[in-house]
Amino acid sequence: MRFYFSILTLFFFFSAFAQEEVVEKKVVDSLYREDQIYLNFTYNSLQNLNGINQNKFSSGFCLGFLRDMPINKNRTIAIAAGLGYSLNIYNDNLYQNRVEVAAGEIENTYEVLSSDIYYDKNKTSLHYLDLPIEFRWRSSTPDSHRFWRIYTGFKMSYLIGDRYKFVNDVQTKVYKSNNDLNKFQYGCYMAAGWNTWNFYAYYGLSPMYKSAKINGDNIKMTTFNLGLQFYIL
Repeated sequence: MRFYFSILTLFFFFSAFAQEEVVEKKVVDSLYREDQIYLNFTYNSLQNLNGINQNKFSSGFCLGFLRDMPINKNRTIAIAAGLGYSLNIYNDNLYQNRVEVAAGEIENTYEVLSSDIYYDKNKTSLHYLDLPIEFRWRSSTPDSHRFWRIYTGFKMSYLIGDRYKFVNDVQTKVYKSNNDLNKFQYGCYMAAGWNTWNFYAYYGLSPMYKSAKINGDNIKMTTFNLGLQFYIL
């Protein structure tokens, strides 16, 4: 019995030394990129109103993808370019109408609704294809996606659809494809924050309308959007 016990002890002793020690090591990507899907929700504030007033809540939504291109060794500074879609909704008292001035020729007219005129809805919805490009600073490291960031950029937007809706107790009007709207919009923006949650601001540099007028004066409205932006890796 002692002989068999000694053999068994030696067997376990040598087996322990024969086993390879397995150490799980985390793989670190030193050439990481912060390619991201972005999503934001904003409150849209109209600027240069010239007698026009907003009412109710004007909201915005944006979704897109950004390709990250680091430009320093630590990869904390980068340039990013992307493609996105945005929807901006404006509730105000700018009334739109379409009249036939000649056979087959339609003209858009505009006026500011006075406070004593009842209406339930006076809303413009604008759909854009966005091309953002931005300069990025972040405190990221190769093994962590939780960091501070300040991203500033410039965005070009192309109008792909528009809809105006007016509703009161007498009628409902819906117009699409307004030729007075600027097809191209551009502006500056900034996103800053920690990890997923980021403050977002966009300032439009181009007017929403190219040829719309009220009493002979051009409508020069621009937009200033404030909200939150989220990044999804």
